[in-house]
Amino acid sequence: MSERKPVVLVTGASGFVGRHVAPALAREGWSVRRAVRSPEGLDDEVVIKTIGSETDWTAALDGVEAVVHLAARVHHKQEEHAVQLYRNVNIAGTLHLARSAVAASVRQFIFVSTVLVHGRSNEGRPAFSEDDVLTPRGLYGMSKAAAEAGLKTLARAGDMKISVIRPPLVYGAGAKGNFALLARALSLGLPLPFGAIRNQRAFLAVQNLSSFIAHRLAHPDPASNFEIFLVADREQVSTPEFVERLARASGKSPRLFAMPPDLLGALLNLMGRRDTHDSLIGSLELNLSKAIATGWQPQVTLDEGLRLALSVQDA
Repeated sequence: MSERKPVVLVTGASGFVGRHVAPALAREGWSVRRAVRSPEGLDDEVVIKTIGSETDWTAALDGVEAVVHLAARVHHKQEEHAVQLYRNVNIAGTLHLARSAVAASVRQFIFVSTVLVHGRSNEGRPAFSEDDVLTPRGLYGMSKAAAEAGLKTLARAGDMKISVIRPPLVYGAGAKGNFALLARALSLGLPLPFGAIRNQRAFLAVQNLSSFIAHRLAHPDPASNFEIFLVADREQVSTPEFVERLARASGKSPRLFAMPPDLLGALLNLMGRRDTHDSLIGSLELNLSKAIATGWQPQVTLDEGLRLALSVQDA
């Protein structure tokens, strides 16, 4: 008889990150149970239509040793009108899942948060580290910070080991948002006004996020029930360099021109894109020493990650 594989429940398994994390964990010897909103006809899936304070996780958590919680409310067109939605899913839903996991004797719980709990930029300050006082921006960042605080309290009262991961922009095959827009602009040969930006930003290949999750599940800290990690690629580069590296990976020529950052920022603000302003112009540097100290190393370089992000074969 073959030894039974440990079971890990991955929420948000049908999303961009989940579609990479689930197979990565399977390759590491886990039996993956995929929590999805809509059935996809796969044997390893469990349908969870909504995540909130009353979600029934009983069947999904049966026999589970670890949970990787990726599912979240990320964007809403009218964020200012969605306060309760963010609370229901990102705060109440996360904490209810964690309490249900404790009741089901789950041993490990990994919560993928966001670097936005630190704010959108560390301009003029040292690189963000796990011990910084949090200054979250936007409903998304604030909801993730509140969920982290609730998980920390829960960890004090039980035996389940909880790890919080705060990633910056995650890129890879199937990524949406700003990364997809940038890749599309390069594909179309559009001129981009980023040539004069002088910043430093952290990015994270989805392969490196997946590998850290797998590493953390394989090497939990025996001395602590609650740990936080900033995880990113080793190279932290400027916006124009990221564009140039992405163009190189796609076989395109970057058509960068130098618009003064103040003017570019003013235009983005007038367009109501303050988040895009911060993610393009501001610096976002992360201190990765704690994650590296666990023995983890990024699986791919920035250039390798960008090539994989543009490959339809990437899994």
